[in-house]
Amino acid sequence: MSFVLDDVGLTHTNGFVALAGIRLSAAQGESIALIGPSGAGKTSLLTAIGTAHLPSSGRMQVLGQDLPAVPSARQLKALRSLIGTVHQSAPIALRQRVVTAVLAGRLGQWPLWKALASLAYPQDIAGAREALARVQLEDKLFARCDQLSGGQLQRVGIARVLYQQARLILADEPVSALDPALSLATVQLLVQEAAAREATLVASLHAVDLALRCFARIVGIRDGRIAFDLPAAQVSQAQLQALYAHADGSAAALPTLGSMGSATPHLVPGPAAEVITCR
Repeated sequence: MSFVLDDVGLTHTNGFVALAGIRLSAAQGESIALIGPSGAGKTSLLTAIGTAHLPSSGRMQVLGQDLPAVPSARQLKALRSLIGTVHQSAPIALRQRVVTAVLAGRLGQWPLWKALASLAYPQDIAGAREALARVQLEDKLFARCDQLSGGQLQRVGIARVLYQQARLILADEPVSALDPALSLATVQLLVQEAAAREATLVASLHAVDLALRCFARIVGIRDGRIAFDLPAAQVSQAQLQALYAHADGSAAALPTLGSMGSATPHLVPGPAAEVITCR
């Protein structure tokens, strides 16, 4: 298994319960979309799987490592080098060159001398160029990151994870700054990359239709708990409406790819069984 979460809870130091009773597992090579309203716990779940936050309760295993039994710093570093994370706002130093930002994907895998040398002079320019070409940014190879738009920075973060060749890819709203056409192409790229390398992919997505179209397995999250875990073709309109309903139980519009950034969201049309996967 790529990861197993058994009754995992995550409570922050201020007492806020971000996750409760999470039972979730994924086989190596599986791709999963996380959906749910804002504040549902999708990001918290990704940070737990990625070991950025160790669980407050329950048992978790990630890539063969049992947690929260505290591993040594060396073990944790080795584990994290196998996990690639695409952040909604990529944590990229804006004064560095794009090539350096992409090559940072393998700093945890390289010996110290090579990692330090790459900060002074990029050690694999061809590899960085290839990763950037896959997100349509090869012309920005030597540009400074502070010269890029938010959407371009988001794609640089994706290129960094592609270059890393991680065994487990965690993507937190990876296309939030992209237009609908580029969003679809980028999610397709992540799904295809995971399938080609038998890497596990877990992505939280704002657009419900994008998740249903591109992923075979959908996990709905609400109030820090799993509402459902189903094949995409079995997710019903009623389940989606319940997942996104307002706190008072009234119906809410479902966020879709066409409504990203729009003041008038549209409902996902038709049953989930009609979706076409990104292949």
